Amino acid sequence: MDYKQLVADALAPTMADTLSADDIYKKIERPKDSSMGDYAFPTFTLAKTFRKAPQQIATDLVEQLDQSKFEKVQVAGPYINFFLDKAAFSADILAQVSAQGADFGQNENGKGGNVPIDMSSPNIAKPISMGHLRSTVIGNSIAEILKKNGYNPIKDNHLGDWGTQFGKLIVAYLKWGNEDDVKKDPITNLVKYYVKFHQEDKEHPELDDEAREWFKKLEDGDAEAHRLWSWFRDESLKAFNQIYDKLGVTFDTYNGEAFYNDKMQAVIDELKEKGLLKESQGAQVVDLSKYDLNPALILKSDGASLYITRDIATAVYRDKTYHPAMNLYVVGSEQMYYFQQLKAVLTEMGLASAKDLHHIPFGLITVDGKKLSTRSGRIILLDEVLDDSIAMAKKQIAEKNPDLPNKDEVAKQVGVGAIIFGDLKNERMNSIDFNLADQLKFEGETGPYVQYARARAESILRKAADVTPAGENATINDPEAWETVKTLADFPAIVEEALADFEPSDIAKYSIRLAKAFNKYYAHSKILADDAEKPARLALVKSVSTILKESLRLLGVQAPDEM
Repeated sequence: MDYKQLVADALAPTMADTLSADDIYKKIERPKDSSMGDYAFPTFTLAKTFRKAPQQIATDLVEQLDQSKFEKVQVAGPYINFFLDKAAFSADILAQVSAQGADFGQNENGKGGNVPIDMSSPNIAKPISMGHLRSTVIGNSIAEILKKNGYNPIKDNHLGDWGTQFGKLIVAYLKWGNEDDVKKDPITNLVKYYVKFHQEDKEHPELDDEAREWFKKLEDGDAEAHRLWSWFRDESLKAFNQIYDKLGVTFDTYNGEAFYNDKMQAVIDELKEKGLLKESQGAQVVDLSKYDLNPALILKSDGASLYITRDIATAVYRDKTYHPAMNLYVVGSEQMYYFQQLKAVLTEMGLASAKDLHHIPFGLITVDGKKLSTRSGRIILLDEVLDDSIAMAKKQIAEKNPDLPNKDEVAKQVGVGAIIFGDLKNERMNSIDFNLADQLKFEGETGPYVQYARARAESILRKAADVTPAGENATINDPEAWETVKTLADFPAIVEEALADFEPSDIAKYSIRLAKAFNKYYAHSKILADDAEKPARLALVKSVSTILKESLRLLGVQAPDEM
């Protein structure tokens, strides 16, 4: 049942000639303090229509209301406050969660529509650093939220396996590299060569010309250039997948930039045929002045392609292959202007899915306030951070619960989960200054805090294994349970809001709120007391465990049964 609609339906007859049912529904609010009711209707906007003070309007409307479906209805200044029938509401919500389990909150709004998600996208021959964390975990969570809303996400790890950087890397390897060293430790040594290139080209700018020549050879199919590129790519993918396995992230496709190399000419031809490609100082551009954007540079004066050339080919391929309901790019906020240009070019081309192309930007991740950079050699490896987090989690678990079985597995779930949750609890546009110790705390707004609340619920259920949690008619009269029940009821709306805003933090903040409400309930109530309401209280505990686990799953975080 939609309880907000119940309030709207009660109000509708009193304002039949004033507001539509839809307008009434939109104006209904949720008071922050339950003492002010469960729903509230403000009467400010009715003052001109009724030519009365808002408080008087509220008083008059309440006198006309059918209050039979509510515990009570009160006037508080210009607000009409509605208090729900707690017993009926609790029984309804707990019955729904009991029956639906982890499917509670599932909807079919997406009607199975395909949604490619361009995410993670590390550059070949460079390590996955902390700088790659955000795109990876935000994209993965959005994929899970899409599924919860009835879409079919297609996670595309659009590898950076093409571009002028490979000309630089080939030059660096041929000048300073050693095959045996690369075979022993490919990523470390390839990065060392890449950093050395950028150190040397400050004094020797001619290196940039050599790099451009080698990349042009690669584009033209030169055998040696392709051999080196393929070797760098294969070794990199092995290292990448070890880290993705730790994060619990999988992909549906690894079609990187190189995959689209032979698909660019068709796009260039189409741009020419449609009269969109113009010459400018020897280069080829698309005029975007009608969008108040600078021209999009499609081909350099030497005929070399750019990122946007390949991204146009990528979008066209996805459009034809997936017929997407949406096309998402989880890429840092510094690329916002670029994606405006990309969308404008695709719109000019008449691409069907252009209108549903969404750039999902996010803020920087810094360490000690400093930006991470491969070129400068300031790299913090994600793999090392994950290992450190797992080790710290294992130490904390050994102190708190030395007899815990499967300590290593739980430490991995907690350590990795802490890093993912620590990122996703922040609104994605906010920048994050990473601090591992803070993210691993068992108190406060952290992943371990939510995981521990869920493990506590599971512990209660194990202790009461002889009692079956109530399914239907789980009536709870304990006022301490009310906030927990109401928070459970919010979950379906949160699932929809998280997708509408492409905002995993909505789910993370919700899980914190539910964990806090449950911990408060646990502290003030005798859940295992032997009385008539015990099965109903256990139904509440089981519902909390189910929804906390599902919330964490939508974030890509695991939920241990014991901690």
